[in-house]
Amino acid sequence: MSDQPDADQTAFAPPTGKPLNRKQRRAALQTGRKTEVGTTTPKPTSRTAARGMARGVALDVLRRIENDGAYANLVLGPMLAASDLSEQDRKFATELVYGSTRMRRACDAIIDRFANQPPDDQTRSILRLGVYQLVFAGVPAHAAVSATVDLSPTKTRGFINAVLRRVADFDVADMVWPSDAARLSYPEWIADALAADLGDESIAALEKMNEPPTVSARDDGYVQDISSQWVAYAVEARAGERILDMCSAPGGKATAMAHTGASVVAADRQEHRAALVAENVQRLELDLPVLVADGTRPPFRPETFDAVLLDAPCSGLGSLRRRADARWRIEPNDVRELARLQAQLLTSAAALVGDGGRLIYSVCTLIDAESVDHTTPEGFVVDDTEPPSGRWRRHQQGWRVLPHDADTDGMVMIRYRRVS
Repeated sequence: MSDQPDADQTAFAPPTGKPLNRKQRRAALQTGRKTEVGTTTPKPTSRTAARGMARGVALDVLRRIENDGAYANLVLGPMLAASDLSEQDRKFATELVYGSTRMRRACDAIIDRFANQPPDDQTRSILRLGVYQLVFAGVPAHAAVSATVDLSPTKTRGFINAVLRRVADFDVADMVWPSDAARLSYPEWIADALAADLGDESIAALEKMNEPPTVSARDDGYVQDISSQWVAYAVEARAGERILDMCSAPGGKATAMAHTGASVVAADRQEHRAALVAENVQRLELDLPVLVADGTRPPFRPETFDAVLLDAPCSGLGSLRRRADARWRIEPNDVRELARLQAQLLTSAAALVGDGGRLIYSVCTLIDAESVDHTTPEGFVVDDTEPPSGRWRRHQQGWRVLPHDADTDGMVMIRYRRVS
């Protein structure tokens, strides 16, 4: 047995959403053997076959996402569980699914640059998978082209082979992109919205949200993004206080506050989401009641809590790195509808805060319409004091952390205090 790692494996690394430079692409190409007819694949091995199976699973999932509107995270898990793939090959298939989905628009721009005719939907799905491997994932050209062609119907193999070989021979650094949104693989409206609210920092935020999320765990083992932990700290819950987490699923902020000794109540409108909170509460062995309750009509007496946290439903445009397909689902009208719901929830939450109490509003989006554009609730003033923890920047009457500030989800938070 050779002690040299499989070429497909060594060239593959977690991508950053940026095309490989000329040196990186040359290194990938050199793992194949040149002949008069081009770069050839190594002699087939069980490892090659396993990687082919992983690509097949990825393609099946991509078709479900693209053609049926399926959610990537809901489809991929069961398909991997039903496969005979090793853990290593499951990770490879997972990256192909999430990466190809995330970089869909950029892949399409490259396909359209080199295809001499518009591909049908089935062919485009296969080409996206191949282009993603070639341009963004660092898979050697011989493996990416040959294995992708093997997934293709006989009648389209010649076309797919020709397009992918043109891409493999092209330095994408020379690509003329229709726009920054196309280059970074976002819908035009998302790039425009972030440019309007973030200015010159929008490109850095979009680039960062193309990178895989980091994994952060609290001392109790609960996995939670650091920016969400900072929001929980900003409530400044204290022992003996009564705290409501109004839209609490999956329960990270509620369980974090419960560790302070405060009496925390967690609520969520949907039963299955409340069940998820209860599951996490039980796993952490906390005394924390969980209720199914509609935040627009909360079942609590007015002014009965020392603090209310409203981590409101939002567009998620600050946490797109966590959901590869979210950028293709959300529409501009969704933001408007969510802003209306948030305003209703803010009014309801304010009514539950007692005299001198605190109301903390947070969203994992970077759109002003969902955050600082909301009116301060009647009887409240903005608390201007700096939050106790985190890399927050002042943003109008609130605080903001951008994805590239500290490798976290993007978040906006506003803290209010009842004065009458």
